[in-house]
Amino acid sequence: MTLPTSAEGVSHSHRARSVGIGRAHAKAILLGEHAVVYGAPALALPIPQLTVTASAGRSLRSGDGQDDLSYTMTGSPSRALVTQASDGLRRLTAEFKARMGVSGRPHLDVILDGAIPHGRGLGSSAASMRAIAFALADLFGRTLTEDTAFELVQTAENMAHGRASGVDAKTVGSARPLLFQAGRTRELQLGCDGLFIVADSGELGSTKEAVELLRDGFTRRTGAQERFVDRATELTERAREALAEGRPEELGTRMTDYHALLRAARLSTDLIDALVHAALEAGSLGAKITGGGLGGCMIALAPPERAREVTRRLHEAGAVQTWLVPLKGLDNHAA
Repeated sequence: MTLPTSAEGVSHSHRARSVGIGRAHAKAILLGEHAVVYGAPALALPIPQLTVTASAGRSLRSGDGQDDLSYTMTGSPSRALVTQASDGLRRLTAEFKARMGVSGRPHLDVILDGAIPHGRGLGSSAASMRAIAFALADLFGRTLTEDTAFELVQTAENMAHGRASGVDAKTVGSARPLLFQAGRTRELQLGCDGLFIVADSGELGSTKEAVELLRDGFTRRTGAQERFVDRATELTERAREALAEGRPEELGTRMTDYHALLRAARLSTDLIDALVHAALEAGSLGAKITGGGLGGCMIALAPPERAREVTRRLHEAGAVQTWLVPLKGLDNHAA
């Protein structure tokens, strides 16, 4: 049975039930990390096979202050991760109730079950909050528009990462690759047919620390911000054109160039660099770190006939897990 991701279009008897369900998926940034915060474009890729599911229910006890919400994450999350997620969830829940006209203080039990590894630049926090927002909408019989869902997720993301660009909040609910710039998004044209391979280094990244590190570098060197943003914009725009016009070699080259840009800003790690090198040596057309940096994942563009070898070499170089994301199908993937 397929469960809805919002309350729209479901029956009254379904709306009266005591549990709501919501889902979202992971994402990867192709190009544009960090520069997007300064107005540059970014290209983002949904990863529909990496999902998170949230359930929200009302318990019989009434809420009282901070005790009106119980939050459980499956697996073995760290205490710090649960605390951070709980803080964002409380903010999201309060905002949801205010916007959707939910009265009273019912005690909510929220359970999150997902396959998206945390702290890897794959949008786990944004996907979790989106899934929870739609679970709450399902529970309370409300229709949640995409704009409202985005704003709710951003409320939680800004708590977790500081100034969130909005790329994650948009892409974890999109069925198509997106171009994001200055708060606006549009679907990307796809003229290429290849495979992206995402490799998890096993290292926890930190978007907030990376943002602060980059900003500190900008303040220390006159003109550094302008040079970084200009170069990022150039590479991202050329990659967008290559993706649309069916030039995978050009797309791959610009990905590798963008990795060099982030590496020069000290946002990569030795292990990520080793994974990038391994992917290129195995026949990838391009490879780079993806996400905030200082750990996390890398992404490579591989011809289909080289995908197996690239994946093997990535694991030999230290990747703890990998995922294949074919471009074919993202142009008609159903949400």
